[in-house]
This record gives sequence, structure tokens and C-alpha cells, in this order.
Amino acid sequence: MPTSPHLGANYYCPLAYNWRMIDIAAVTKQFGLNPVLRGVNLHIAAGQFVTLVGSNGAGKSTLLKIVATLAQPTTGTVTIGGYPLHSHAHKVREHIGLVSHQSLLYGDLSAAQNLDFFARLYGLPDRPQVVNDALARVGLLARQRDPVRTFSRGMTQRLTLARATLHQPDVLLFDEPYTGLDQDATVLLDTLLQQERERGRTILLITHDLTRGLTLCDRIAILNRGKIVEEVERTAVTPEQFIALYQDATQRKRTA
Repeated sequence: MPTSPHLGANYYCPLAYNWRMIDIAAVTKQFGLNPVLRGVNLHIAAGQFVTLVGSNGAGKSTLLKIVATLAQPTTGTVTIGGYPLHSHAHKVREHIGLVSHQSLLYGDLSAAQNLDFFARLYGLPDRPQVVNDALARVGLLARQRDPVRTFSRGMTQRLTLARATLHQPDVLLFDEPYTGLDQDATVLLDTLLQQERERGRTILLITHDLTRGLTLCDRIAILNRGKIVEEVERTAVTPEQFIALYQDATQRKRTA
């Protein structure tokens, strides 16, 4: 029986032989009469970094919520580590870290208190050391006793990343993590994302920054009007070529 080294020795993984960590197959999502996702297919190998781009309203955040087990598709399936989310969401949630538009942090608690709270939720042993290591990793050890409400947007985002990776998840999901960051904070987040990539995590990033999204990833996909319309390997195109491809793909589909 194959097992996934990414989800633990006792975590049965029927897809272990082809190493697909995230498998999105024919996913649709409809809100009333409004179709948001129209048959999305996207496959992400274990340890791969995939960027998803698209215009506002393309369905990017909706798709990420489905992968994060925060919403259910109307039709289609999503599996993580070989487990279908519709029947095993509780098994895979502990292997997912999410950085979304909301930090999920408590403003009146200190940075250390916030991380200790989430460490308790995950049942992590040796919480003081875990929290200390997480704060050091994102450069916030000196501010560990300060209330989060006093943090800048960049500091809050760094603490959010510490919260999302506290339990050493196999999969990291990012929904527009660069929004509102200044240049220094943006560069620091780039570094932190690269570090997570080097740790072998499977990463799905949503961003409006086409050049940055391409530079960070292994593969980039374009979502337009609820469908993946293009996928390309990072090494196959220059940033200029990808911007032209993006414009052609989105405009072509609008007029089709």
C-alpha cells in the first residue's frame, strides 16, 4: 500500500506513485444562476510551486476556498495527497496552511500569544519552542510581546505566514499576499516564500502581479471566466512573453 511521505507514514495516498499533491478535476461552482467556475482542471505535483493569475471575477479566490476546504464545488472533485476533500476534508485540513485576505489573528493579543493559541488548536507539543522558532523565522522575535494591532501591514503578513506554517503543513495556499505591502515588505515576503519552497512545500499562489508570480513559481496558469485557459512552465517564457500571452488569452476568451 503506497503512502505519502508528505502526509505522514500512516497517511494512505493512492496517488503516491504519480506524486500529485493537489488534483483539481472538472470543478464547477455556481452561485444561484451565476456560474463562477466552469470546469477547472489543475494538477500540482508534490513540492511544486504554481501561480494562478486572472482578472477580477475570474474565480481565483473561489477556487482557492474550495482547495482550502472552506467551500464545496457544485460539481467536480478535489483531492489532496490522494484524499477526496468531499469525504476527507477533516483529514487534510491539518496539512494545509492558508494565507488569505484575512490574517485570522487577534489584534489585542501579542504575536507570541496568537501563535500559542494556534499551536494549542493544532495540539502541537513543546509550544514555547515552536512559537519561538516561528517568530524567529519571520523576523518578529523582538516584537513577540507587542499587540498585533500595533503591527504594520508587512509585519502582520509575516506573522500570518508564521501562523499558516506553524504546524509544518505540506500545502500552502496564498490569496493575494502582497496586497498593501510596501517595497521592503514585498521583498521580505519574496524571501519567505522562497524559503517555504525550498522546504519542499506544495504552494498555490494567487496574485495580480504577473511578473512576480512568474518569477516565483515553477508553473503559471491563467484562469479566465472560470476556466484555465493557459498553463506554461516558468522557464519556457520571459516575463514580457508571458504578459503578452496573458493579454492574448484573456482578451481572446472575452471575444470568443
